[in-house]
Amino acid sequence: MESAGAYGAGRAGSTSFDPVAFFTHPRTVVRLLSWVFSMVVFSCIVNEGYINIGSERLLCVFNNNNDACNYGITVGVASFLGSICFLLLDVYFPSMSSVKDRRRAVLLDLVFSGLASFLWFVGFCFLANQWQATTPEELPLAQGSDAARATIAFCFFSILTWAVLTLSALRRYLSGANMTLFTWQHMDHTHGSARATPYPIANGATIVTTNPYQAPPFTETLDPQKLTQQPRRITPAF
Repeated sequence: MESAGAYGAGRAGSTSFDPVAFFTHPRTVVRLLSWVFSMVVFSCIVNEGYINIGSERLLCVFNNNNDACNYGITVGVASFLGSICFLLLDVYFPSMSSVKDRRRAVLLDLVFSGLASFLWFVGFCFLANQWQATTPEELPLAQGSDAARATIAFCFFSILTWAVLTLSALRRYLSGANMTLFTWQHMDHTHGSARATPYPIANGATIVTTNPYQAPPFTETLDPQKLTQQPRRITPAF
């Protein structure tokens, strides 16, 4: 999916969608892994992350701290939906004809991936700390222990995958910015290739010179043959 265009995309319509190339691309593989990992995290917590001990009230297996389970479910669902959205964006990305739209898409990917990586890091530390503080008395017959360990493990894996996606988005953003840094496409040209005269002359005349950058701004003659750089005499101030 990488091409020579700005921000990693060619001209609109220049390439057709190739499912094999898309799903074997490293960025797509990492994004699919992030999607699977997030699904495993919130599924483990929803299915086996709550237990009841002698009452109808469900308690979180992570030190009976419901905030830990809620955090894992929230980040997992957000990453799950975000992975789907950015997979669809990757499919549509090569057909974007506007450099500004591609820049916004890559910037959005960079911000979301970086935020997700940070949230998964916080979740890994939070859940690992709460699991370490959980006593055997709080988990009779080790209920939910496998789900808790799987949740912590896949939180760690999610940190790695989203960090890779962040670096990939950053590389695309920097390469696209370097390619469009010195372009002149945003400037509107006048009719044809005519250039405006910096100093308009009355009666429609135009000063022609072979050295326009060193010519004086005001001259007494319009003859191109006489318009040459003349040494100026410096008059003493006293």
